[in-house]
Amino acid sequence: MEKQLHSLVFPVYNEEGNLNELYEKTTSIIDSLDEYEFEMIFVNDGSFDRTLEMLKEYASKDNRIKIISFSRNFGHQTAITAGIDASQGLTAIILDSDLQDPPSLIPKMIEKWKEGYNVVYAKRLRRKGESFFKLITAKLFYRMLYLVTRINIPLDTGDFRLIDRYVIDCLRQLPERNRYIRGLVTWIGFRQTGVEYERDQRHWGKTKYPFGKMMKLALDGISSFSVLPLKLASYFGFAMAFFSLVYILYIFYVKFFAKGLVQGWTSTVILISLFGGIQLICLGIIGEYIARIFDESKKRPLYIIKEVVNLSDKQKEFIEERKSKI
Repeated sequence: MEKQLHSLVFPVYNEEGNLNELYEKTTSIIDSLDEYEFEMIFVNDGSFDRTLEMLKEYASKDNRIKIISFSRNFGHQTAITAGIDASQGLTAIILDSDLQDPPSLIPKMIEKWKEGYNVVYAKRLRRKGESFFKLITAKLFYRMLYLVTRINIPLDTGDFRLIDRYVIDCLRQLPERNRYIRGLVTWIGFRQTGVEYERDQRHWGKTKYPFGKMMKLALDGISSFSVLPLKLASYFGFAMAFFSLVYILYIFYVKFFAKGLVQGWTSTVILISLFGGIQLICLGIIGEYIARIFDESKKRPLYIIKEVVNLSDKQKEFIEERKSKI
């Protein structure tokens, strides 16, 4: 009986200090699962340390390791997309390369998939080794996203998940540039369930998601799956217009009926500042959506591949197809 093939997708960016431990732990787990075959797809997202060199050394000894190397850094979500695109397995399991996503959860995810689930996401019970600020902002973001979007993205989940071939094929059909993978997977639908785990602290190095990148990811998530910010801009406009009308009526009343002196450069300055600030906020919200329309309209490829290692003929055909679109 032919063994089932499963794909492991690892986006990597300057992870030379994590690769040995990651390779040992991952191969230890998949070697114990005799009934399955695995391919490990490493997507090198423009690393400038020894990451690519080390991956090539592993690939020369282990043909299960496949490497896709970008021409530059295209971003974490794009690297995940490339790995999913090239996957050949019945499922693709997405793991970060810093060992915060434990490979030991792979067998449990596959068992859930065998129960009939198309998506098995990993839900964090604890996040070890992260600052109080990071924990609070992450918790607030996931809950805000849950409230403002029209799809129910599971709380406290990242990109660590198993997706099956149905979902993989659907993801390949989604061409958007500003990608938010966990949102896209939820939007696609099918049967989904979660497995709980405690997220370990990063094994080596610094986070590849500082505050600036976290903000961009948050904006991608909200703007891709909600138009509520645009509606809020309209609501602000109506509210301020109503407030202005009431204030104008008050001024006329004081002037003509109360015979009072209408004073106040102070109130004028406050009102101008208030209205100006709200207008700029609304313009910024609209501009954020227009920028995304602009990105989509350019029709550029999601990524450009510099080299590949150990890919099958079918995967190479896919790569050539990608290159032909550049």
